[in-house]
Amino acid sequence: MTIKRGPESYPGRTRTVEHNGLIHIVVSAPDKSDTMAGQTRQCLDWIDKFLAEASTDKSKLVTATVYLADMARKAEMNDAWVAWADRDNPCARVCVGATFEPRDPPEELLVEMAVSVAID
Repeated sequence: MTIKRGPESYPGRTRTVEHNGLIHIVVSAPDKSDTMAGQTRQCLDWIDKFLAEASTDKSKLVTATVYLADMARKAEMNDAWVAWADRDNPCARVCVGATFEPRDPPEELLVEMAVSVAID
């Protein structure tokens, strides 16, 4: 059994793990002062970067879990997601309301994503 882990992003955590034909990715936006849509686009840019490094792409997305600090703003995230997603190859996606660690304003984490994507 081979498990390939990306470098630690924080002590005890990594953003990517490859195993059994899948890459698992967890991302949040580096610029927490951005809007919900902006933080979503930042997350999706990170995902694209990690997928390219793993020689795969969003057309092979299997599942996505999107954690939102404010479910009332889900439409803002969803607009950015739909603009990015591969419409010919949709994944199973769920959005979950979450309470994130408080930050100093205007630094506020609004969205975090966990995705699993097939690799060859």
